Parts: sequence; C-alpha cells; structure tokens
Amino acid sequence: MTKISPNGFKPELVSTMQSVLEAASAHIDTTSGKPATSAIKVKMASRILATAAAGVTDAGQLQSAAIEEGLCPAD
Repeated sequence: MTKISPNGFKPELVSTMQSVLEAASAHIDTTSGKPATSAIKVKMASRILATAAAGVTDAGQLQSAAIEEGLCPAD
C-alpha cells in the first residue's frame, strides 16, 4: 500500500473523508443514543486522516476505522 502525504490528498479523497466522518458520526449517534461529542469527532477525523495517509482510500475501510475510534472514549 502506498503512503499518501496529506498534502497530496486529491479533492475526491477529501470529499470521501468528509462523507465518511458524517456517516461514522451518525453511526455513533445511533449506537450510543446520543450525539457524538466534538472530542469523539476529532478522534474519528484524526483516524480517517491517518488511515488515508497510510494509503487506505476505500470509503468502507475508512468508515470502519473511524467507527472503531469513535467507540473508544475520548480522553
């Protein structure tokens, strides 16, 4: 898998990452029964960025990573 510098993210990938964060946040909202906090959303966004930088660009894989991160309590 080829690593991608965040400076090299194409507009399509950025759009995908935005959609993934929205979908993952909605999943957390539904699962927990309350809205995801800002801290949780930051954690999920960071995980999405790190996963994409590692070369993962598939929306499903990015969303799974974000949800996994969102289910862990924020510090």
